[in-house]
Amino acid sequence: QVQLVESGGGLVQPGGSLRLSCLASGIFFSNCDVGWYRQAPGLQRELVAAITSGGNANYADPVKGRFTMSRDNVKNTMYLQMNSLKLEDTAVYYCNVRGKWSQHNYWGQGTQVTVSS
Repeated sequence: QVQLVESGGGLVQPGGSLRLSCLASGIFFSNCDVGWYRQAPGLQRELVAAITSGGNANYADPVKGRFTMSRDNVKNTMYLQMNSLKLEDTAVYYCNVRGKWSQHNYWGQGTQVTVSS
């Protein structure tokens, strides 16, 4: 069974930093495109960042220059380093792994990130 376990969320002041982690099991992680999404109350889920199996990264405009996504194919883990956090970054953050052959999207349980003074 595929399982994605997230950690690293929490409460942080504006301008602060957090690092999210997502550990994947039950899937050939290195074959897969992976990404981070977020969803704020009342809003649709949006893509934050993604890295293809080939190592190419893309970021949503609101986080460019502030967030950095990475992946470790040995540890089967993906990360999201979030710097210079803003109030509007407050959301539940979900990691995503897309199966190479099935194209099925697997999701982490979500971790709350709250940016507040």
